[in-house]
Amino acid sequence: MATVTFKGNPMELVGSEVKVGDKAPDFTVLANDLSEVKLSDFAGQVKLISVVPSVDTGVCSVQTKRFNEAVAELNNVQVLTISADLPFAQARWATENNLGNAKIYSDHRDLSFGEAYGVVMKDLRLLARSVFVIDSNDQVVYAEYVSEGTNHPEYDAALEAAKQAK
Repeated sequence: MATVTFKGNPMELVGSEVKVGDKAPDFTVLANDLSEVKLSDFAGQVKLISVVPSVDTGVCSVQTKRFNEAVAELNNVQVLTISADLPFAQARWATENNLGNAKIYSDHRDLSFGEAYGVVMKDLRLLARSVFVIDSNDQVVYAEYVSEGTNHPEYDAALEAAKQAK
C-alpha cells in the first residue's frame, strides 16, 4: 500500500495499490453530463490518468492544465483527469480554464476509480494525487503515488512514459 500525507498528515488509503506491470483495473466514473465512462471506453489507446484531490485548488489546477497542454503533442494518448469533485464543479472549472484536450471525470458517486487504484484518502473522501500511464493493451507502464498531496507529480517522467507506451 502506498504511503501518502496531505498537508503533512498521514492518510489511510483505501483500495489496492497499482504497480507497473499490472493489468489496469476497470472503473466507472462520471462525465460532466453525468454519463458513465469506463476504462474500456478507451480500448486500444494509451491513457495518462492524472488524479487530483480537487481541480479548484492550486496544485491540482496546475497539474490538470499541464497535462492538458501536453496531450496536444502526444499521438494516440488520452489524458483523463479524475477527482472526487462533483461533475458540475468540474464542468464549470473546465469551461473557466479552457480545458480543451484532456477530459475530466468525477469519481464522487462511488469512488470506483479510487478504490480500484488505491488512492482514496479515507478520512477526507478525496483522491490522493497520483499519475498512471496505461498502454493500449491496458498494462500499467507508469504509476506514481505522490508522497505529499500538496506536491506536484513528476510531470516529465509521466509524459515520457506516455510517449514510449504503445
